[in-house]
Amino acid sequence: MKHARVLLVVALAGLLAGCGGAGHVPGPTAPPPVASTGEQRAPLPPAVPAEVRIPAIDAVSTLVALGLNPDDTVEVPPVETPMQAGWYRYGPPPGDRGPAVVLGHVNGAGKEGIFARLHELTAGAEVLVARNDGRTAVFTVTEVVRVSKLDFPTESVYGNTDAAELRLITCGGDFDRNRRSYTDNIIAYATLTGWLK
Repeated sequence: MKHARVLLVVALAGLLAGCGGAGHVPGPTAPPPVASTGEQRAPLPPAVPAEVRIPAIDAVSTLVALGLNPDDTVEVPPVETPMQAGWYRYGPPPGDRGPAVVLGHVNGAGKEGIFARLHELTAGAEVLVARNDGRTAVFTVTEVVRVSKLDFPTESVYGNTDAAELRLITCGGDFDRNRRSYTDNIIAYATLTGWLK
């Protein structure tokens, strides 16, 4: 794992993470999580994530693996496909111990992106991540923050945690036309509270 390396470069990554598109797609209504209790759950064995669903904002997307760019910034999904979300593969997979990171655009290519409504999430909302082991990890949002990209909270996003947690990241704030970038990031923090089999 490249955790130490990531912490050195994530401040730059925060300038790019999840930025571009805005928009949402109606998703299927998820069944009630049979093992969700609202309490923290023990981490699951590692498995590759396949899909993210956020019923509260009608967002659903497959997940592509994201790594690092040649300049050591974190990759983001192609801005030409703003409805595509991605999972940072050098961090823990969703459901495993630690902070899994999912990035999505707020808009792109003149269209809304998968995380256009991320700022609307509130504590208690559920995020479901389907995995290739046949399980779906159920996370409960604990906090949603808007932060300046100049003060990206690297440690709270990428720092180690004892529990299985999730970070959803996109852009927000005003659009700086000179830099062609948004001024802020929207970050949703969530904790594993159950799973579907």
